[in-house]
Amino acid sequence: MSLDDLDFALLRALSTDASQSAGALGRELGLSQPATWRRIKRLEEAGIITGRRLELDAEKLGFGVTVFLGVKLATKGRLSLEDFERAVTAIPEVQSIEHVLGLYDYRLRVVARDISDFERVLRRRIMTLPGVGNVDANVLLSDERRPGPLGAA
Repeated sequence: MSLDDLDFALLRALSTDASQSAGALGRELGLSQPATWRRIKRLEEAGIITGRRLELDAEKLGFGVTVFLGVKLATKGRLSLEDFERAVTAIPEVQSIEHVLGLYDYRLRVVARDISDFERVLRRRIMTLPGVGNVDANVLLSDERRPGPLGAA
């Protein structure tokens, strides 16, 4: 599927605020509401737009600490990976799980109320997961969101 300038403008606008109506987006882009809606549907059907998500402020919900963990499995193999992935998805403090190539096998984003709460999650939940070997932690100090590959026109 080839994308034109209006498609990219629509994607930039949606990536800034996915809750905008087709009418509001159309007014911003100089399109009618039905034309905007058709473009959105076409982008969804092509798999370019894969969903819209709600972003929550973890700190305002009482989770003031975010830690990125690099996890190296002690043993590798299909079953080890599947066992680890199945077990780690059951931990509610783990916000994202990324299977990566490099020094570690997985990168986890973990939220906690404070450092002592994180220590509890680490000791009682993460370190007891099947196959866990080495774990490296990086505490998030600040988070600056970038516009992504669509950036500025």
